Amino acid sequence: MRIIAGTYGGRKLKSLPGTNTRPTTDKVKGAIYNMLGPYFDGGKVLDLFSGSGGLAIEAISRGMDKAVCVDKNYQAISIIKENIQITKEPEKFVVLKMDANAALKKLSGEEMKFDLILFDPPYAKQEIVDQIEQMSQLNLTAEYAKIVCETDKAIDLPEKIAGFSAIRQQTYGASKVTIYRKDEAER
Repeated sequence: MRIIAGTYGGRKLKSLPGTNTRPTTDKVKGAIYNMLGPYFDGGKVLDLFSGSGGLAIEAISRGMDKAVCVDKNYQAISIIKENIQITKEPEKFVVLKMDANAALKKLSGEEMKFDLILFDPPYAKQEIVDQIEQMSQLNLTAEYAKIVCETDKAIDLPEKIAGFSAIRQQTYGASKVTIYRKDEAER
């Protein structure tokens, strides 16, 4: 696993040992960012099920200003922090060891708005629709926010969720990537 492009391109990332996590492959990560841009002119990214932190680190490498990495697993938090050190810019990252729903509530109190939200939950525990609705209610999304959902290919997410519409969907092996954009009426 590595950082594909941008400022940190080519640097190797660590991942959690074992089968408890399912890191996004370099192929899928590259595809996600090619669908999104592939580069950014600033902004904030929220990686809600961060695992190794690879998706958020890739976003910073490609031009985002700030990333919040959330995971409830102690080992994952340790790996995320090690991977952030590889960037030599730890000030661009905030790491929260907590459940995704608790993190959303905490972040709403800090009045943060995210331009890019990354959902890559463990396949067996997907609450994506509820969490996107919660983010919308808590006003955590920026005016032109995009949401990337990586799910099992058998999962069918709705076309519209809480003021966001699906704009792209692609299947890669066992994974499906769905990208949502905030509707014009919600901006």
